[in-house]
Amino acid sequence: MARFKTLAAGLVLLMSGVVNADDNVKFPVKAVKIIVPVAAGGSADKLTRVLAEKLSEKWGQPVVVENVTGASGTIGSAKVAKAPHDGYTLLQTGEALTLNALLFKKLPYDSATAFTPVIKAVVNPQILVVNPTVGIDTFERYVAVTREKPGTLSLGLPTNGGIAQIAHEMLNQRTGGKVTYIPYPGGGPAALDVIAGHTNATLITLAAVTEYVKSGRLKALAVTTSYRSTALPDVPTMAESGQPGFSVESWQGYLAPAGTPPAVITQLNHDFAEVLRSNDVRRQLESLGYGVKASTPQELAETLKSDLSRYGKIVNDAGISIQ
Repeated sequence: MARFKTLAAGLVLLMSGVVNADDNVKFPVKAVKIIVPVAAGGSADKLTRVLAEKLSEKWGQPVVVENVTGASGTIGSAKVAKAPHDGYTLLQTGEALTLNALLFKKLPYDSATAFTPVIKAVVNPQILVVNPTVGIDTFERYVAVTREKPGTLSLGLPTNGGIAQIAHEMLNQRTGGKVTYIPYPGGGPAALDVIAGHTNATLITLAAVTEYVKSGRLKALAVTTSYRSTALPDVPTMAESGQPGFSVESWQGYLAPAGTPPAVITQLNHDFAEVLRSNDVRRQLESLGYGVKASTPQELAETLKSDLSRYGKIVNDAGISIQ
């Protein structure tokens, strides 16, 4: 609990540093690097590569996407935390930033003070998918198997201790079910191992597997949000499949190292938002299942604060830890 209060206090400082200044700034004048702290092929990677291409066109400068995997995303996050605070090195992240702060006993950076919010880019359901040969055709049947034969189903996690595990633990607490978790360094490898039959299922950001579900390589059982996805409208929600009130909406966005000049943050936010709201990018992202948000830095800071409150309780109740 003391650690929770320390994180909360740090977030207050982080939020106080979010400024909507609009000073004259020439940015960028060289290549910008975006660190994606998970393996290529997952939703974070797909989103970032779409935006990087458009930002490069807008800026007339290269935007390099670098996948830095390991330790549930903390290695990539640490690389950004230690980077010069000039806006030229950014971090792609989501709930993992807060979850890692709750789950790891020690991190190579202070999650609450090491970064400055830039933008919450998108929101997305998590989706439960299985290999079609498993013989589980509905979410209700999946829940029954996890309850009647605890631990027999293997569930690939896009990252150890990430939002997928938290969402599934929320489900377990409701149903009394149990699965065997298999952690991966990203959503891409986790999805491919379900397709190959090495694991039975995965709970994953919908955009990572939209194409696999449409092609029949994966069987979708339910989404975690209170609403269905327009990308896969036939897939029911968990709430309407026997778990009323269940709702987990994940998000993805971008941060800069703490101390990045406010004018640079303002410029980054403006340009990311402009690209996200452009018709072609919005259509492309929505077809994958994303909901475009394009928030202000302050709104992202508020999201980080609310994540800490909500997921801190889940982590404590489930007794989840990584170190």
